[in-house]
Amino acid sequence: MNRPLVEVPAMCSARHDVVRSVLWACALALMVTGVSGCVGSARSDVRAAPPRPVIDLSLPWPSEGQAGIEVVGVGGLGTSGQMRPVPIASVTKVMTAHVILRDHPLKDGEAGPLIEVDRTAATESLSGRESTAPVREGQRLSLRRSLELMLIPSGNNVARLLARWDAGSQEAFVAKMNAAAAGLGMADTVYTGASGNEDSTVSTAVDQLKLARQVMKDEVFRQVVAMTETTVPGDPSVLRNTNTLLDRPGVIGVKTGSGTAAGGNLMWAVKAEMDGRTRLVLGVVLAQSPGTNPTAGKYAALDAGDRLITAVRKELASR
Repeated sequence: MNRPLVEVPAMCSARHDVVRSVLWACALALMVTGVSGCVGSARSDVRAAPPRPVIDLSLPWPSEGQAGIEVVGVGGLGTSGQMRPVPIASVTKVMTAHVILRDHPLKDGEAGPLIEVDRTAATESLSGRESTAPVREGQRLSLRRSLELMLIPSGNNVARLLARWDAGSQEAFVAKMNAAAAGLGMADTVYTGASGNEDSTVSTAVDQLKLARQVMKDEVFRQVVAMTETTVPGDPSVLRNTNTLLDRPGVIGVKTGSGTAAGGNLMWAVKAEMDGRTRLVLGVVLAQSPGTNPTAGKYAALDAGDRLITAVRKELASR
């Protein structure tokens, strides 16, 4: 028995056409998204070449790792090595200081708010596995002194203490660090901790120069990283700066960092004469003698930085 044909109302037909159109649009969107996602992923793997130096100097670039130098207000002096993200160890603390001083600015001579040392920071100070500052639970440190203890002897425990004080947890503070890095255009940088004790915190010399340029605008930061030593209140021990290049002519900072995987790293700042004016020159050296030990790596980075600083000051003075 033949069934009568059922006529589909025009409204239903139109509705089906709309649904069909929507489905095709969704499929097309997914295809476009997938393609653009692949393109975006590919682009992220292709890093832009560092800018050409504005002044062509003959410099003793390190034979390994990577490095970069610039004259503030003038431009870059060149780079060496492949600009791929590598562990930066305690150079991480420069970003920690930048975020802290951005959100809690200090004036010249100002000690700032008091920060109470918690049990975690006090317990960590007894660790023999990382660089720490000898602080005691319940001790109250000024923000200025806390920055000194983080940047001069490279106290990992104080870096994490500052992170908790500022953001409630180290994880929340790290989110602020990465947001700050993105704001500075540090596309090849990822922070995973406030101290640099994690090998998963990575960056490039070019990215760290962007940070150096910004953070060296802060007067209190400049003062702290130029100090050769500091102390913990109530403790007679003198804590020396890990950056031993501060005794070189013109050197005014900035920060060392070393680890087995990271090797030796150094962000440095030096005053140099150029065209009858005193200029600020910034440099970064990363991944020196990686895979050896932190001490060997640190001295390799300091040696590489020392050679570059000496050559830069000599070359610029002759211009």
